[in-house]
Order: sequence, then C-alpha cells, then structure tokens
Amino acid sequence: MERFLGAYSSYIYAVMRIVVGLLFACHGAQKLFGALGGINQRGASAPLLSLFGLAGTIEFVGGLLIAVGLMTGYAAFIASGEMASAFFTAHFPRGFWPIQNGGELAMLYCFVFLYIASRGAGVWSIDRALER
Repeated sequence: MERFLGAYSSYIYAVMRIVVGLLFACHGAQKLFGALGGINQRGASAPLLSLFGLAGTIEFVGGLLIAVGLMTGYAAFIASGEMASAFFTAHFPRGFWPIQNGGELAMLYCFVFLYIASRGAGVWSIDRALER
C-alpha cells in the first residue's frame, strides 16, 4: 500500500490539511457567528471579548489559514496550543482518559496541528506559491 500511496503522499497531506482546517474553522464559526447550530444549538454567538470568543477567533481564522496554507506553521502551532489548553481546562478535570472525559477531539486536533506545524503547508498552499 505504501508503494502505491507513497507517490501521492504530498497531495494526500494537502487534502488532510485542507479538510482539517475547514472543519476547525466550522467550530470557530459556531462560536463566533452562531452558525451550524451555534452555542447550545440555538444559534447564539459568544461574546468576542471572552475566552470562548478568543477560542472561536483562533478556530475560525486559524482554520482558514491552515486550509488555504497561509502562515500555516504559525497558525497550526497556535491552534495546537489552543486545543491542548482546551483539553486540560475543559476535559482533563473530568477524568484522565480522553475517551472518557470527552476530550478526544481536542487531543486529536492538538496533535494533528502539531504535525502540520512541524511539516508546513506543502503543495496546494499559498505559502508554497509565495516561495516561488
């Protein structure tokens, strides 16, 4: 399988970066704009000058930057830190294991963004286009 897919690994990585970035931006849109169900599924938005508003801004703007591949390393590193903070402040107090405390998505985003921060934007990105 690796011999077949290996030839496409840079493109598969780009698709992963784009999809993960857009999904993360959707979480920010929920918090900032009440979109896609919004806070408490009522379409309400978070106050911008609150921790929830800051999280929404990082998620929305950072997710879009990651998806389009602009300042990808910085955006992914900040998003990774936000997800680590979310895990330890909101989920960890409810128990050690992420699957039990509801923090598996925060943990997954944290490590995927850390990987993206270490690897960079790759193909199909504004960062790559600006390098040329």
